[in-house]
Amino acid sequence: MKIVIGVDWSEQAFAAVREVFALYAPHEVVLVHGVDLGIFRHPVVAQAANLQGYEEFRRAMQDAGRQLMERTSALVPSDTPSVRKIYDFARPAAFLLDTAQKVNPDLIAVGARGRGPVSELLLGSVSHRILMHSTCPTLIVKGEARPPKRVLVAVEGTEDAQRIRTWLINHPFRTPIELVVTTVIEQPRLTDPASILVFESWAKSASQYAEDLVKTTAAALANHQYTVTTQILNGDPASMIAAQGEAFDLLVVGSHGRTGADRFLLGSVSHSITHRSIRPVLVVR
Repeated sequence: MKIVIGVDWSEQAFAAVREVFALYAPHEVVLVHGVDLGIFRHPVVAQAANLQGYEEFRRAMQDAGRQLMERTSALVPSDTPSVRKIYDFARPAAFLLDTAQKVNPDLIAVGARGRGPVSELLLGSVSHRILMHSTCPTLIVKGEARPPKRVLVAVEGTEDAQRIRTWLINHPFRTPIELVVTTVIEQPRLTDPASILVFESWAKSASQYAEDLVKTTAAALANHQYTVTTQILNGDPASMIAAQGEAFDLLVVGSHGRTGADRFLLGSVSHSITHRSIRPVLVVR
């Protein structure tokens, strides 16, 4: 298993490194850091601003990047077969995504500072951009790293359930885990009294579909070092899963595969869950 981890000097980034190794035993880890000089990333800009000591500033930032790589690599278990350290002058999110495209990892992991969705959009959070644009499974780490014992697996439909099952079987956790497979039946708003009969018929079909979905998913996972139970919830999917997830160590959710503007315009339950959750979230694509 190959994992790319985006790092910086934040405690959240260090937690992301620890969380990766609490969850998995990868054969290769790639630590990635974009040394961001801001508007002074280009010498011509620095010269135009008459910035004194530009070269010294640049070297100091480069040295800081090197020190960061040494610190984060020290968090990697000594029995990890391969540890690569990649850093350069670049915008952090773009550099992380470009590097991931080149090395083709199984997973990208980053720490999140816990901003809300609006401030993340305005401030350009690295974790927000990775969540928006990554094309491979993504682990967003929040809070302190801790060994997982209970994992909430949220499924919407057969396609994302299949992707999640495949991931969990092919990428087992380091230790045995208790899985709870859940889905949420979203209640439609009834504006016409005549629609009540139609709703009753729909509700019965939706309940049967939800039950079949979680049971099929659980049965596929039960023999792969997982103890599995199921549950069905009713309400708004994102808020219900995020709230339910507070009692777990990790949330696993699926993604429909949309990226960038499409995800922003069309919405994404997995994206909303990640913003609302106080626990780490693994988005399987």
